[in-house]
Amino acid sequence: MSVFDSPSFDGHELVHFEADSGTGLRTIIAIHSTALGPACGGCRLWNYQSSHAALEDVLRLSRGMSYKNALAGIPLGGGKAVILAAAEKKTPDLMRAFGGIVESLDGRYITAEDVGVTVEDMQFVAEKTRYVHGLPNEHGAGGDPSPYTAQGVYLGMKAALKYRFNQSDFEGIKVLVQGVGSVGYNLCKLLHASGARVFVTDINDCKLQRVRSELAVEIVPVDTFLTQEVDIFSPCAMGAVLNDATIPALKAQIVAGGANNQLAKPEHGEMLHERGILYAPDYVINAGGIINIWSEMEQLPSESVCARVARIYDTTLQIFEAADARGLASDQVADEMAEAVIRSKAS
Repeated sequence: MSVFDSPSFDGHELVHFEADSGTGLRTIIAIHSTALGPACGGCRLWNYQSSHAALEDVLRLSRGMSYKNALAGIPLGGGKAVILAAAEKKTPDLMRAFGGIVESLDGRYITAEDVGVTVEDMQFVAEKTRYVHGLPNEHGAGGDPSPYTAQGVYLGMKAALKYRFNQSDFEGIKVLVQGVGSVGYNLCKLLHASGARVFVTDINDCKLQRVRSELAVEIVPVDTFLTQEVDIFSPCAMGAVLNDATIPALKAQIVAGGANNQLAKPEHGEMLHERGILYAPDYVINAGGIINIWSEMEQLPSESVCARVARIYDTTLQIFEAADARGLASDQVADEMAEAVIRSKAS
C-alpha cells in the first residue's frame, strides 16, 4: 500500500523515509502542514510491529500537531518523526544520524523529544542539526517539556470538572492515570497536591513503583483499569486507547489525558458523546509541551510559557460550550476550530 492509500493520509505535504545502515536507523518524518509556519513536532522512538504501523502513527501524529499548534495559537505547522527501533537499540550515533536527516530538510521540520526520546538524546541530535529544540536552557523556556504538558492536561481536567460537575477543585474526585511516564508522573504530582484520589496503571512496574514511592496513589492492574469506578480517566500512554472495545467498558464520566491520538477512529468521539462521556480533545489539552518548545525558539521567559499554557483552560471550556450548543461531539468541534485557523493562514 502506498502512502496515498493510507487511511491516515490527509494531504500531507511531505512524507520522508530514510535509513542509515551504519547505525541501523530507520525513520519516517511526516510534514502535515506548514500553513502556520515550519512544521514542528517531537520524535518518537518505538518498537513498532511493522513499518505500516509506524507510517500510520506518524501520519496521525503530524496531523494532530497541525491542529494542536493552531488551537494553541502558535505560528508553527504540524510535523512528527518516528524512529523504528527497540529502546535498547538507541545509541548516540543513531540519534546523531537522525539529526543529519533533519538537517537535510533545511528547516521544513523542527524536531524535539517525544515517547522514547529524552532531552539528553536531543543533545546528540543537536550536534548534527540546527532544527532541534527541547534542549536545556538556564535562562527561560526549554528543556524537558513534559511538566508543561502535564500542566495543560491538568487545566483541561479542571475545565471538564467545571463543565460537568460545576466543581472548581479536585477534592473527592477520583482520577485514573494510565501511563506514568514523564507526563503521567508529573500529572500525578499535580493531582495529588490538589486533593484528588489518584489511581495509576502502567505496563512498566518500575514506573509504577517510582510514583507509588513518592505519592499516595493506588495501583490498578492493567487488565482491569477500564472498569475502575472513577470520575476521570486520563490516558497518558500510547494512542488509540478509545475504541470499539474500550468505550463501552468505561466507567468514567470524563476523559482527559496527555496521550496523542486517543481516539482510534474519528467515529469514537461520537461514541463517547452518545454515552454521555465528556471528552477533552487530546491535542487541545496536551499542548503545553509544544508551547514550551515554541517559547524556547522565541527565547521567551518561563513566565510567558505558563501564561500561554493557562489559556488551555478557556479553550477547553469554549469547545465544550460550542459542542453542547450544536449537539456535536467535542472532538468534531475542536477539529473544525483548528481547520478554520489553518485555512485562514493558507488562503
